Amino acid sequence: MNDAELIENLKKYNQTRTLKILKNIDKLNRDKMVEQLKEIDFVQLKDLYKNISEEAKVNVGELKPIKSLNPDKMDKEEKEKYEEIGEDVIKNKKFAVATMSGGQGTRLGFKGPKGTFKIDVEPEPKYLFEIIVDTLQRANKKYNTIIPWYIMTSPENNDQIVSFMEKHNYFGYNKEFVGFFEQGELPLITEDGQIMFDENCNIEKASDGNGSIFKSMYIKGVLEDMKEKGIEWVYIGSIDNVLLKMVDPLLMGVAIKEGSQIATRSIFKNCPTERIGSLCIQDGKVKVIEYSELPKDMIEAKDANGEILFGESHVMCNLFSMKALEKISLQTLQYHKAHKKYSYMDENCKMFIPDKPNAYKFEYFIFDSFEFFDQISIVRGKREEDFAPIKNKEGVDSPETARKLYNDYWRKQNGRV
Repeated sequence: MNDAELIENLKKYNQTRTLKILKNIDKLNRDKMVEQLKEIDFVQLKDLYKNISEEAKVNVGELKPIKSLNPDKMDKEEKEKYEEIGEDVIKNKKFAVATMSGGQGTRLGFKGPKGTFKIDVEPEPKYLFEIIVDTLQRANKKYNTIIPWYIMTSPENNDQIVSFMEKHNYFGYNKEFVGFFEQGELPLITEDGQIMFDENCNIEKASDGNGSIFKSMYIKGVLEDMKEKGIEWVYIGSIDNVLLKMVDPLLMGVAIKEGSQIATRSIFKNCPTERIGSLCIQDGKVKVIEYSELPKDMIEAKDANGEILFGESHVMCNLFSMKALEKISLQTLQYHKAHKKYSYMDENCKMFIPDKPNAYKFEYFIFDSFEFFDQISIVRGKREEDFAPIKNKEGVDSPETARKLYNDYWRKQNGRV
């Protein structure tokens, strides 16, 4: 795209503020902006703006509760058969793990990538990346293997994470089996659809959500690397759950036995009003419906056994076959928007500081991939064994709650309870 074509695109897509900035700014910064603008996908920009005015449409009348397998209701022989199937995959080096760590610790009041946050667990404090390594090393020892580990970073924190891991010598993990790849970004836009620039004349962008991992794996060559290694199954989890079962032979065995391409561990809701997405069936497909999208009568509905009808919750504990990852990487997931406060350069090249949400960021969510498949396998996990997230500085899902869950779990495992 040459300069003249760029200007025509800016006019065509009504980027009036950018056109004024380009007229008012000095040549050096103008040239810098122009080069960045040439990389903008204006058709995508139009789709993002269209998304602002469209509310999420959920036909709740079509929603049905979903069924899961509860390990507590399996007999010992059945459970062991599932586990043997999964263990065979791990032992034969056909399994890999991917950790999503593109986020910062902002909500924790922590400056830096969330994976470099240290939590005060027993017997000594550990970084979140260190806890992941502990989990992998235990599995490596148990199954006599070295599991390939792929870490998804973001343009914002990639250099920090790579430097951190090198400084700590990968916490003893064989670095030949560790790979890094960056997730993508999407531009931020104002409420009237305008591109935003920061004080350094850079287009303001934000990481495009956990659902971007599929396309990022494809673009960055991760899927090809996995195929060359003979990988058939990949567990994808987030960095901030200190009880995450990344090496889960039971879940894998269930998926293989049931002929599913995707499997997930669910957590059952503590109470009907817990603000967590519910796994449901809609038009024969598995969907995750946010708490805010369900009407009160469906939130509080119970089944014949008195259980919450829509109680199975998605908590980012997902297993994918390589075939599934390849298929999803070629699909376009839907956008999800978030209304946020962002400073930006006005048409007079001065920074505008908002006092209320004034712009939108856009993300893809990993669970939107489920709809491309006829079925997924769901195994019900336990909060005290599988789910101890660190999201907030204090209160629910904070370092304090995660620390207690982590310590209680390992005391029990080590026979100290």
